[in-house]
Amino acid sequence: MSSRVLYLFACAAPPVLRVGEVVADAQRAGWDVCLGLTPTAARWLEDRLPVLERQCGYPVRSAYKLPGRPDVWPPATVALVAPATFNTVNQWALGITDKFVVGFAAEAIGKGIPLVTMPCVNAAYARHPQFARSLEVLRQAGVRVLYGEGGFVPNPPGEGRPGAFPWELALAAADEAAPTRGVPG
Repeated sequence: MSSRVLYLFACAAPPVLRVGEVVADAQRAGWDVCLGLTPTAARWLEDRLPVLERQCGYPVRSAYKLPGRPDVWPPATVALVAPATFNTVNQWALGITDKFVVGFAAEAIGKGIPLVTMPCVNAAYARHPQFARSLEVLRQAGVRVLYGEGGFVPNPPGEGRPGAFPWELALAAADEAAPTRGVPG
């Protein structure tokens, strides 16, 4: 297993349906991947969860662990929240942590764990005034937000292109966010 651990947190947006391919791409890039899902994303992928757990080598989590139970994942090097829905982005920025994915991401800001997010919202949601405020809050907190040019560009409602979600940009940004180790000289 790699010493680089990527926490991949995915929400219920159509690109989540390709998460197994994304895990494989991250593993080929040298990441040990732990997969977390929002409850709705876990429901969308319910039939695939056993395969995803075997692929990752860790349980797929969509809920907080019970008090006193050991953590089943190694410590994160970087956390990537993608695709991040309108709900998740706003809850994260506002500190509403009833979901495991949002709670981890909110706490990671304070712990100094490098964070990258790529929202996936349609253009109607993107025009809601809270969305822009939430993205700015996350940027100010040190989260690398891949939205707009060089990241995810929203489609009109009903015209999504889940296969066009730029996962490769999200994984590259996670790689860039990873702390560098000293190079022997």
